[in-house]
Amino acid sequence: MGSKVADLLYWKDTKTSGVVFTGLMVSLLSLLHFSIVSVAAHVALLLLCGTISLRVYRKVLHAVHRGDGSNPFQAYLDVDLTLTREQTERLSQQIASRVVVAATQLRHFLLVEDLVDSLKLALLFYILTFVGAVFNGLTLLILGVIGLFTVPLLYRQHQAQIDQYVGLVTNQLSHIKAKIRAKIPGTGALASAAAAVSGSKAKAE
Repeated sequence: MGSKVADLLYWKDTKTSGVVFTGLMVSLLSLLHFSIVSVAAHVALLLLCGTISLRVYRKVLHAVHRGDGSNPFQAYLDVDLTLTREQTERLSQQIASRVVVAATQLRHFLLVEDLVDSLKLALLFYILTFVGAVFNGLTLLILGVIGLFTVPLLYRQHQAQIDQYVGLVTNQLSHIKAKIRAKIPGTGALASAAAAVSGSKAKAE
């Protein structure tokens, strides 16, 4: 599944990526002018008209003895969608592990386990208040879809230059983060203690 999504975003199959990108953009742009109920109803109606037309077309061919009249979607109807017990357990474990990870991260940020991380999250939400005043959620979603179908391709074409600039920015952010930690009382001591504990554990092992 992950490889298929990657191929889609990297435009390995130009026709498939173009169809998906166009469909997403048309749907999102339609939501700018119409309600989600209206858009969903029209999309479902269009889909049903297409499938019913193909089904009737096969029936007509069978009536004039030019086909067997079989369902053109029979291959999809024959696909077994049931999950085995092992697949269900594995899926449940994956969902549970992701929920636990998300809850752990929320606890880390909201209960201020690390003051610097919580301050960075607060700064992010503060910036988002200004972004929300300029763009609505649907506009951001449209920009996100455009970014998903353009940024990976641009990164693959200019990977060396982008990695160089990202490295410079990362180093600057690391220096700023270190300075902030040094100025916050107790943060430097906690980091030193944690490093000492991890070092002692490594020696013991």
